[in-house]
This record gives sequence, C-alpha cells and structure tokens, in this order.
Amino acid sequence: MEYRRLGASGLKVPALSFGAGTFGGRGPLFGAWGTTDAREARRLVDICLDAGVTMFDTADVYSDGASEEVLGEAIKGRRDRVIVSTKTGLPTGDGPNDAGSSRSRLITACEDALRRLGTDHIDLLQLHAFDAGTPVEEVLSTLDDLVRAGKVRYTGISNFSGWQAMKSLAVAERYGHPRHVAHQVHYSLVSRDYEWELMPLGLDQGLGALVWSPLGWGRLTGRVRRDRPLPAGSRLHDTADYGPPVEDAHLYRVIDALDEVAEETGRAVPQIAINWLLQRPTVSSVIIGARTEEQLRQNLGAVGWTLTPDQMARLNAASGKAAPYPYFPYERQEGFARLAPPVGGLTPPPTAA
Repeated sequence: MEYRRLGASGLKVPALSFGAGTFGGRGPLFGAWGTTDAREARRLVDICLDAGVTMFDTADVYSDGASEEVLGEAIKGRRDRVIVSTKTGLPTGDGPNDAGSSRSRLITACEDALRRLGTDHIDLLQLHAFDAGTPVEEVLSTLDDLVRAGKVRYTGISNFSGWQAMKSLAVAERYGHPRHVAHQVHYSLVSRDYEWELMPLGLDQGLGALVWSPLGWGRLTGRVRRDRPLPAGSRLHDTADYGPPVEDAHLYRVIDALDEVAEETGRAVPQIAINWLLQRPTVSSVIIGARTEEQLRQNLGAVGWTLTPDQMARLNAASGKAAPYPYFPYERQEGFARLAPPVGGLTPPPTAA
C-alpha cells in the first residue's frame, strides 16, 4: 500500500481508506447502503489491515450513530493500528442544537463520537457541511480546544464550497487555530466538478482530498450498461435520488471508455475508476466501501499499478465537460492557461509521501 501525506500535515494516510457507511444499516438511505454488523465489520477490517488500509472513515449521521458503534467494535484491541476519521454537522435529530457546528454541538458531538467509537481520541474530525448560522471564529476556536484537549488530532472539512473553505482557513491563520488539512469531496469520472475550484484551492492551501463515492454513487461498478435495466441488487434502485445526478449520455460515454481500458489492462472497471483518481492532483486517499469481502478485495486491486498516460488521456476526454462560468474562458482560450489550467491540465503531483 502506498502512503501519502494528508494535505500539508505530517500525517501519512493510505492511498485507499475504508468508508464505514455500510456499517449499522439504519434508515432508508443507509439501510440500502449496507447492514454490516460488528462480526462482519471485524472481518472487513482484518482484510483492510492485511492490505495496509489503516484509515477508516465514518460519521455520526451514518445509521444514526450505529456506524461509529460498529466500527468501534471492529477495531477494539487494535486502536493503535488504525486512523479513525469521523464527521459531524449534519442533522442527527429534531432539536434546535442537533445540527450545525456551534460550540455546544461540536463538543457534544465529539464526546458522543468518542463514546460510540470506544476511543479517547479522533485522528481526523471533519465538519460534514458548512454551518452558515455559526460564526467561523466560534467553530474554529472550539476545534482548537478539542485539539488542545487531546480529543482530536487533526481537523478537516467535507462538502464545502471554495469560499467557505478559504474563509475557514483564513480565520484559522488569523487567530492561530489549527488549519484544516483535509477536504472530503465528491469526485469521480462521472463527476469532476471538484476540479474547477476546489482542486486548485487544495493545491494552493495544502488541503488533501479524501474522495467519497469514487464509483459515481454506484454507477461505475461495471454492472451498469448502456440499453440495459439496472441490475437486480444495485443500490441505485433505492438511493439514486439521494445522490448527485448524472446524465445518461455522459455516464455511458465514460463506461464505454472504461470498458475499453478494462479490456486492455485485464482490470475490473471499478479498479480503473479508482486508479484514475489516485493519479489526480491533491488526492491523499480514495475512500472505498464494500458490503462483502468480494467487493472489498476487488477494490483493493486498484493499487499497485498505474494507468498509462494514453489511457488517462482517453478517460479524461470521455469524462470531461465544458467548464462552467467563470472558468470557461480559461478552458477555451490558450492564452489564459497560465492563469487557470483546464480540466486535466493541472500538473502538480498529488501530495504523497
């Protein structure tokens, strides 16, 4: 397993990490993701550790906290071998303080997460969404307190816009609070919006990308095909409306390119989709999920090899889209390239060990 630095921090994380969204299985969304119990989770953790996957990502909103509980049981007795990442900020109840990033909410959420995970510290605590109703100064001073208390080692963000991330970083620098080192983002061959603003921001500010849904919300598993109904058992039957939409024409164009590269390499479609991400700038770790040992072992096969420059170029071409405003002038006019490279043109390498 390759290990990379998490953004501008000194923490090294595996190129692949494991997402525990399938643990617990409560509610209509997460129940459709998976219903892995503690015994099954422990087996999946065993496989991950054997492969060098040492980081495990969860959130308090996953299955109403059950994901954290199951993960805590699965890592019991080997806490010193793993990196635990969790998130908070999305609604976990109907109360006025059951959502957001207020001082009260963050302290309570951290204590609850520590209890559910059965640990005395969280290696990476991420804000699951931007809270426009709480002053950024309050958010960051609270995170500072949690770091100083030893309950949190590093902080990060998830699903922030560029201005929200930059404001947080600027306030942290102004007051001497710990800077966020990670941004957990939606990024895949069928959803490359991350590249327009957040990727350049990550390069400039040292934010390592932790990629969620690398298989396009289950669309790049190799089972979805042009002119065929969704296969039985696909979670898209129950969860498609919860995730970012993808136009069918764009999806099938990407799938055609993946199939072509799969035939050339002898690799599975999901492995190619993940390997493509691992070669993209700013990516510190790609979060893989699995409901079964078979799925997990297949996803683990995405490392230890690399796509050729020609294969990367073809996948870039098939998955690329016209840039939205205000980025399209840079895409269409060569003279602007030195100011803002187009999609696929960002050349600095990923933050790596």
